[in-house]
Amino acid sequence: MARIAVVGGGPAGLLFAKLAKQADAGHEIDVFEQNPSGATYGFGVVLADVALDILAGVDPGLREAIAAVAEFQDRITIVHQGVEIPLRGNGFMGISRVKLLDAMQRNAEAAGARLHFETRISDPAALDGYDMIVGADGVNSAVRACLNDHFQATKEPRRNKWVWYATPKRLESVGLIFQATDHGIFIAHSYRFSPELGTFVIECSPETWHSAGLDAMSDEDSRAFCADVFRDYLDGYPLVSNRSGWFNPEFVTSRHWHHGNVVLIGDALKTVHPSIGSGTRVGMQDAIALAQALDACAGDVARTFETFERTRRTGAGEFQDAAMKSIVWYETVDERIGLDPVPFAYDYMMRTGRVSHERLRRIDPAFAALAEGHRVRGAA
Repeated sequence: MARIAVVGGGPAGLLFAKLAKQADAGHEIDVFEQNPSGATYGFGVVLADVALDILAGVDPGLREAIAAVAEFQDRITIVHQGVEIPLRGNGFMGISRVKLLDAMQRNAEAAGARLHFETRISDPAALDGYDMIVGADGVNSAVRACLNDHFQATKEPRRNKWVWYATPKRLESVGLIFQATDHGIFIAHSYRFSPELGTFVIECSPETWHSAGLDAMSDEDSRAFCADVFRDYLDGYPLVSNRSGWFNPEFVTSRHWHHGNVVLIGDALKTVHPSIGSGTRVGMQDAIALAQALDACAGDVARTFETFERTRRTGAGEFQDAAMKSIVWYETVDERIGLDPVPFAYDYMMRTGRVSHERLRRIDPAFAALAEGHRVRGAA
């Protein structure tokens, strides 16, 4: 039995709390979340089938609860030069972040974890008396910042600018829209997360952002400008804001994963990137691995942390490598924007090195054949 404090009530922290309590009801687990219950930023998140399959193996009830309120989409559609190229082989479930957190909060509380909202932990030293402290407080982790002499984490802001909107247009698939303008290339990442709304995230280079004057625009003017850029895709529907300022996503890497009785998971430990869309999945995998290590090590904190890191470091490193390749692909999209739609879509699919042409044939034989018919370089 252990007293455990989880700092951060996001998906990673909540899932760990549930699984640890499920494995040993004797654990006392407190989750501290700085925001009020029901409050969140952004709009929705998207989970690939593989993320839900991971959940099904450890918490089938939670998987069912998420699936019951999520929106299913069975493909990605790339829009380039006005041509739509569907890419199949992966299913996606979009869900509002509020609904996801609500389901996970109820799930953790039902197992016996105690949730404390509007409670900011700015220094883990304030949590005296706990056997284990889990820093799950996101990319701007206070736990990591307080102990960074030990974690030795780096935060690297990436060059492209991003803004997080929604739209009431019904989005029938996950979408990647590449729109050339006089100012440069704008990219929209979109998916449906509720019957009424879809996420519509926009990305562009800093040069494009400055050329368009977005650095000097109000939120209202920025939304109107972006809606006009994507007017052919949005069909006249507006963009919706929720504290939607432009930002540069930060790439976090931690050299050390734990110190004393403190361990990091999820975005507090390392990030992937919005362009690869797997941050929630990676955080859940961390939570599962840590809970399983705690159970296997019978509450021995030092052994738990060593087992967790040994189990997760290789896979997490590979995912970060793939994320960096994806980041660079988007940041250098000008180099390939002149490609015809099919070669462009093929290049997108190959960008991380995790998809071979043979794998593409298995997951989407129609698109693989299309690429081969276009004699795309790399296609057999």
